[in-house]
Amino acid sequence: MKKKKILAGLLVFSLSLSLFFQTGVSAAEDTQAAQENAITTNVSGWPKGPEISSTAAVVMEESTNTLLYAKNMNQTLYPAAAVKIMTILVCLENSSLEDSVTMTETGVSGVTDGGANISVQLDEVMTMEQCLYAIMLVSANDIALQVAEHVGGSIQGFVDLMNQKAQSLGCKNTLFTNPTGLPDEAQHITAYDMALIMKAAMANEQFRTIASASSYTISATNMSEGERALTNNFPLLDAAGEKYYEGCLGGKEGATSASGSTLVCAAQRNGMTLIAVILQGDSETTDDEAITLLDYGFNNFQKLSLGETDINLISGGTVVIPAKATQADVKVSDSEGEKGIQRQYLYRGIQVGTALLEDVQAEDTAAITEGEENLQAAYDFTAEKSQVPYYVIIGTGVILFILLLVLMIKVIRS
Repeated sequence: MKKKKILAGLLVFSLSLSLFFQTGVSAAEDTQAAQENAITTNVSGWPKGPEISSTAAVVMEESTNTLLYAKNMNQTLYPAAAVKIMTILVCLENSSLEDSVTMTETGVSGVTDGGANISVQLDEVMTMEQCLYAIMLVSANDIALQVAEHVGGSIQGFVDLMNQKAQSLGCKNTLFTNPTGLPDEAQHITAYDMALIMKAAMANEQFRTIASASSYTISATNMSEGERALTNNFPLLDAAGEKYYEGCLGGKEGATSASGSTLVCAAQRNGMTLIAVILQGDSETTDDEAITLLDYGFNNFQKLSLGETDINLISGGTVVIPAKATQADVKVSDSEGEKGIQRQYLYRGIQVGTALLEDVQAEDTAAITEGEENLQAAYDFTAEKSQVPYYVIIGTGVILFILLLVLMIKVIRS
């Protein structure tokens, strides 16, 4: 009887422990999930950002790099067709729009890979300009492959250029393996890195022209009798579409089963340009979430110039702060740099702008030092010379003066 009671007690105790630990694990998992989905820019004094279903997103102000909104911005994800923004940028920086691009087996292979294409033919010739419009407006994979070979010598050579460019822009969690964005387990990017790439692309005037085009016509080539009429398929740029966004400067979206829906765009209103990036979203909601994030940025923030009255300003001096904040809320932190004074503008500890100032004090010190060095050089030059010639000159002058005085006395007496 006692044995049965002991066994029953042990059983109850074991079940209690099991329930206790199950509850603990569940709570830990819930906490971890909450942290992964946290919007890191939702901090005290900052306008609360909207909740979105996409895994990662960023809204960045172009001129200051101020992050207005960030959700899982450093999580590595698949980029899909957003890769083509870097493809076009690398082509613009390493070729001419007038270049002739001849289609080889490399480009033709993109017609049968199951992705978007414009049905190029072997030995067909197009200009680089025509190629880049085809990539931007209709996401043509066949053209992306061909320009990669044309510019880089090979696909791998071009991919190397893409990765070098990414590193030069400060991208720390990005690896490109192809110029199309087609699925590759090794290829990845983050929302923050994608924003840096889009910012660099929008700084290129040729890219801005291509990205903002609503349509483009490729005239007949050596292998085609008719024209190819291309229409930009980016919904936020379609003035006749439901998702049109006023001020949109262009963008790129794409989707694969591995990446989900991705969207990258830029928009400008009231003198402020915002870059929005969404990764691993739902194709049914990505456009709406991009609009929500852009509205959040334009409606809740303002751009101020704080460096206009500073005569020592070299560059920068612009800040982006919450719409209800004032210039008095911005603090300044200066440090010495190689090219001058590096200034940070801070709003409640958040960097909202930078500036480069001329280091006047250092220049004054350099001028004083140079003057002292010149004076010392003069002293050194004098010290190196013998004093004897000066004594001879002075002695001769005294003797002549005495002789002249004696002569004058004799004349007066006579």
